[in-house]
Amino acid sequence: MMAQEIRQKYLEYFKDKGHKVIPRASLIPQDDPTTLFTGSGMQPLVPYLLGKSHPAGKRLVDSQTCFRAEDMDEVGDNRHTTFFEMLGNFSLGDYYKEEQLTWFWEFLIGELKLPKERLWVTCFEGDKKLGIPKDTESAEIWKKLGVPEERIAFYGADKNWWSREGEPSHMREGEPGGPDSEVFYEFTSVEHDKKFGDKCHPNCDCGRFLEIGNSVFMTYRKVDGKFEHLPKPNVDFGGGLERLEAANSDNPDIFQISLIKPIIEGLEKLSGKDYEQHQTSMRVIADHLRAATFLAVDGAIPSNKAQGYVLRRLLRRSIRYAFELGIEQQLCEQVVPIITELYAPDFPEVAKQKSDIVAIFAKEEKIFRQTLRSGVREFTKLAEQAKQVTGGDVFKLYDTYGFPVELSLEEAYLQKVDVDGDWQKQFDKLMAEQRQRSQTASVGMFKGGLADHSEAVVKLHTTTHLMYRALKNVLGDHVVQRGSNITAERTRFDFSHPEKVTAEQIKQVEDIVNQKIAEDLPVSWKEESTKQALKTASGAFGDKYGDKVKVYTVGDPKKPFSREICGGPHVEHTGVIAAGGKKFKIVKEEASSAGVRRIKAVLQ
Repeated sequence: MMAQEIRQKYLEYFKDKGHKVIPRASLIPQDDPTTLFTGSGMQPLVPYLLGKSHPAGKRLVDSQTCFRAEDMDEVGDNRHTTFFEMLGNFSLGDYYKEEQLTWFWEFLIGELKLPKERLWVTCFEGDKKLGIPKDTESAEIWKKLGVPEERIAFYGADKNWWSREGEPSHMREGEPGGPDSEVFYEFTSVEHDKKFGDKCHPNCDCGRFLEIGNSVFMTYRKVDGKFEHLPKPNVDFGGGLERLEAANSDNPDIFQISLIKPIIEGLEKLSGKDYEQHQTSMRVIADHLRAATFLAVDGAIPSNKAQGYVLRRLLRRSIRYAFELGIEQQLCEQVVPIITELYAPDFPEVAKQKSDIVAIFAKEEKIFRQTLRSGVREFTKLAEQAKQVTGGDVFKLYDTYGFPVELSLEEAYLQKVDVDGDWQKQFDKLMAEQRQRSQTASVGMFKGGLADHSEAVVKLHTTTHLMYRALKNVLGDHVVQRGSNITAERTRFDFSHPEKVTAEQIKQVEDIVNQKIAEDLPVSWKEESTKQALKTASGAFGDKYGDKVKVYTVGDPKKPFSREICGGPHVEHTGVIAAGGKKFKIVKEEASSAGVRRIKAVLQ
């Protein structure tokens, strides 16, 4: 059964159980300063799992695209990917364990026809110190469904507990959390590797077991250091689509599923090489270009900061491994169309943006291939100055010039330069530090738009709305937001426009914005149907919306200056932006990427 069919069966199955299908959220969270990417299926629904009512109701189901940058260096084996789809169903204070476990089991056995004897389940073993009991309730439900006791395993909070802060002892006051129950598929064709322990078990890392679903039961909240039951507990389920197909086909190699295998076959044709002999290279390219494509669809642009930096690294790693396959040109132009065709039926926005994505990626590829040549020149200079290549040298070439580690070592051999015996240890240390930096959403980084919700940021956020409308008025309606980053000091705004904005046009935009601030226009919002809102309101490139959206209006709602789909926050009237006699000023206008300009502006 293909992944596309599994996805559809899952959505239809839970629709029949009274769930409302909601669209996927962007991989780049909007107005969320805590994270760079949407890394789990439940992440976009956290406010609703914490108590906010969802406009679609109490029973929700979706297929959420996810990206985890921290897994980038793990890609290459048969199961790690940075990009994946998470099938999810959610109960917001409605049904609980009995319904959830029963329904998922019925889906696995009845819809996917998975053999019962290959399925194992895990439950929370409890924490006596914190007064949280063992989850025998879930175990009893599993037994009633026909799971033998010997295939039910109990684990501690590091494996079978969910809260925003991790284990129960780390939970904040008032926040919910609870035990989870996971389902694993056993690949009997995989022999247990004893380097992972004498005995194999569901959470073993040898590859024999693959987690295919996790039901989280948000049961408790922390009050005065103690755990009390929530009056209406929630259910949050997540099941990896790619993993479910791997289980359904009884093939432990995720890269052979229907959403990835065509990419592998395209690489085989392009390189003239066989997958079996070049698995690592082809797996990295297939995963990374799939992730890069969706990041670009959701508005990311290659750059040297945050999301843009991660996107650039994905592309460069793909080109690096393509180099090993002998693919020395047009990698992105050949492979991205395969990816967009795979996802077009279920995510039309991917096909719609194909030409833009290919153009951006092709430009990035061309530049990086020049970078590879530059890397060789830099290595030669280094070799002439030093008797030995260190891990720091290798890291600098890799991080600064994008020069592959393997090529550094090869050049050392060719140029007869010694390599420090501890180079790997030093390199790994520097890479770990870099990885930590890339995961940290510090103030000023491009992380969903707003650095925080301080007064200065809120003022500049509203000002950015005024500027967006002014740019459309001056340059034309082809102007579409391609990204924004707002700190207390300035706003940075990326938008589609084919040429440099002239000094005269910049002055016109500044005058319009300052005029609207001086007019002290009211700022209001209301929830509207998405279909109706999109007829009159602006949005950001790559955004996807549910059935209803929040629309912010600047000016009289009957004759507004600006209407924009946004999650807020904003000032209540534009006059407060000018407090202290401040004026809007564009301080820089430059190219960001092909067909995209960037403006930096301040209130001074």
